[in-house]
Amino acid sequence: MAALMAAVPLLALLGLCPGPAAAAAAPLVIWHGMGDSCCNPVSMGYIQKLVQKKIPGIYVLSLKIGSNMIQDMENSFFMNVNDQVREVCSQLATDPHLQGGYNAMGFSQGGQFLRAVAQRCPAPPMLNLISVGGQHQGRVYGFPRCPGESSHLCDWIRKTLDLGAYTKKVQEHLVQAEYWHDPLKEEDYRKNSIFLADINQERGINETYKKNLMALKKFVMVKFLNDTMVDPPISEWFGFYKSGQAKETVPLQETSLYKEDRLGLQEMDRAGKLVFLGVKGDHLHFSEEWFDSTILPFLQ
Repeated sequence: MAALMAAVPLLALLGLCPGPAAAAAAPLVIWHGMGDSCCNPVSMGYIQKLVQKKIPGIYVLSLKIGSNMIQDMENSFFMNVNDQVREVCSQLATDPHLQGGYNAMGFSQGGQFLRAVAQRCPAPPMLNLISVGGQHQGRVYGFPRCPGESSHLCDWIRKTLDLGAYTKKVQEHLVQAEYWHDPLKEEDYRKNSIFLADINQERGINETYKKNLMALKKFVMVKFLNDTMVDPPISEWFGFYKSGQAKETVPLQETSLYKEDRLGLQEMDRAGKLVFLGVKGDHLHFSEEWFDSTILPFLQ
């Protein structure tokens, strides 16, 4: 017995004795972008498998809005974003895997939608938010590279946005109108935007939104340096056009949102909680190597 007990410390020194189990990675919640779905094998399905391969044992929830992939895709165009956020908050609140906290990763419009979840639904707690090409100050003009470029659906959406993005009917039934931000119509935007103007504190200060967002450990924003789909691309880093024109842009730190600290972003920035990442390529174009080296560390 004495000899066995004496051998235990030696085994530990040699690294042969099992020590405390490594902490499991926090669960991950993913929200796809426009025209995509939860489980597309070349997009969100691929990302889910990639994360699970690199972080064995991690729980990944790829959000589905609707009863199947087709409904999920259609809802990314036509289901009121506020209703989508409420549904997601319900999904998260009832998922037993998430109750201790989770990381969130949104792609394109999924980035600003998950930020709304962070601001509106603090339980279960979101730990880190990674926005991959999300448009946090919105987007304007053209609706370039709509999925299905030549389809009648995309043509109809373009015409609808150009003619009446801020009308009540369009705001309530067209997702992209709800984060449409026209710098030439700032008053219309602030008054009539039912989603983005709300989560960006454009009509008043919701202290709960501010408190909940500031509870994040990290808010990571990825900007695609050759983006041809988001106008202006700096919206992916929370910047935007100077008000009243559509040529000169300003970074987040020069916006009134930051200077007045309406969302707590200034305080988060000073605390090192904001992370601005740039990646070469067009919208949502990145390599597995870049994802492994740059994004995975925030999930481990």
